[in-house]
Formats: sequence, C-alpha cells, structure tokens
Amino acid sequence: MLTFIGLGLYDERSITVEGREALRAADRAYAEFYTSELLGATVADLESYHGVEIEVRDRAGVEQHPDEILGAAETEDVAFLTAGDTMISTTHADLRLRAHERGIETRVIHGITAQTAASSLTGLQNYRFGKATTLPFPYAHGADGLPASVTETIDDNRADGLHTVVYLDIKVGHERAEGDEYMTADVGAALLAEEYPDLVGVVVARAGSPDPLVEAGTTTDLADREFGDPLHLLVIPGTCHLLEADALVELAGADRDALDVV
Repeated sequence: MLTFIGLGLYDERSITVEGREALRAADRAYAEFYTSELLGATVADLESYHGVEIEVRDRAGVEQHPDEILGAAETEDVAFLTAGDTMISTTHADLRLRAHERGIETRVIHGITAQTAASSLTGLQNYRFGKATTLPFPYAHGADGLPASVTETIDDNRADGLHTVVYLDIKVGHERAEGDEYMTADVGAALLAEEYPDLVGVVVARAGSPDPLVEAGTTTDLADREFGDPLHLLVIPGTCHLLEADALVELAGADRDALDVV
C-alpha cells in the first residue's frame, strides 16, 4: 500500500486527523519538500510529533529513481508525505501511476492547499479563480522579462473576469542560492510591475500559520513593502463581486476605486 498524505500548510499539526492516523500506522515514511515546505516545522519536528522516522527524497529520488519507495510499498504500508495537498501542483500523479503499474494499491489523504487558503483569507470566491501560474526567479528561466506562461495566464484570466493565483518560486538546495531560496512577495511584485505597474495584487503570506498576512496594493506599491517570513504568494483579482470587493477592502486594505467591481 502506498498512501499519499498532504501535511497541510505550516507545521507538524497542520495535517488532518485522518492523515495523522495513517502516518502513525505506516511501516515506512518518505517525504519530499522540493515542491513546497512546512516553514513552521523541521523534519525532526514531524518525526517527534508523530513518532515516526521520515526519509526525505530529492526530486531525482522521487521522479527518476522511485524504485526504493515502490519496492517498499509492495510489501509494507508506506506513507509518502508532501506539504499542502499531495496531488496539487506536483508530479506525484506519475508516482501513483507507476505504483498501479506494479499492482500496488494506493490511497490519497488530502491536506489544505495554498490556493484554497488564499481564497479563504482574501475573501475571493473559489469558483471565480482561473488557471494558476508560477513566477520563476529570472535566473531559472533565462528569458527577458516575464515568461509567457505568466503573462498569458494573467491576461487570459483577466479577460474572462477571473482571479489568478501566482505561486512564487522555491529553489531547494539550489547552487545559485547556496541553499534554499524563497521568492518573497515584494520581489514577485517587482517582477510583475515591469509588465503591469498599475495592476492590483494581493499578498498572502504564511497561510496556515497563527499569523497570516493579507495585503493589497498595486504591484508597484507592493514591490516597496516587506511581508515577513515566507511562504508568500500573490493573487491578481479579476472582476470582483460586490462582496469580494468588500472583503478585499476590509481584509487586505485594498483601494476600492482600483478594483474592477460588478
């Protein structure tokens, strides 16, 4: 059995009760934190809280060389852990399909995602979000200006009146950064401001923690602010319902006159 478990957004307590029970009952536990991390807990914290040993795998150890994980799951109950929801914005569907090819039973136990948390914290209605995108560090994509994947997503969503979640790049163990590097919202806003200087954005920082932050402003304004510890993401509002506009003004300090409201 291979059980995919989402750990939630922040620390060792963010996991669901169902996920906690499955993790503690597993014979073996693996984890990856290259797609996202729990900023409020170390691996040691997770191991101590749940009474398990966890082997952390890098990207190659999951995507290119998963045989150890799959081999263990053929004879044992194996837990595979990720931050957030284990099947959102990750490549873990491939690992699940490989398990099925080998006749291994799989199970998914969901966790809270950054996208649903962003909707909850900003007051923007979840069904009014379009396609999400990821804003990479400039050195990671090598192109001049914003990648087309970012601009086309924002432009298409705005044309349809939809909100956009912009995930900010994470580099785990990257040689350029000499360790882990997290794009902060001010850096992300500055990159977006090159193309969209007057566009309203909403910063969501430390979703799932005891002190989440939500602040709105133009990308130019946000580029000059500080938002504290990561993880951060940006939301670009589309056309707002009156209630959504009220929420952005009250919860994020948005300028109502700058919003597109119907």
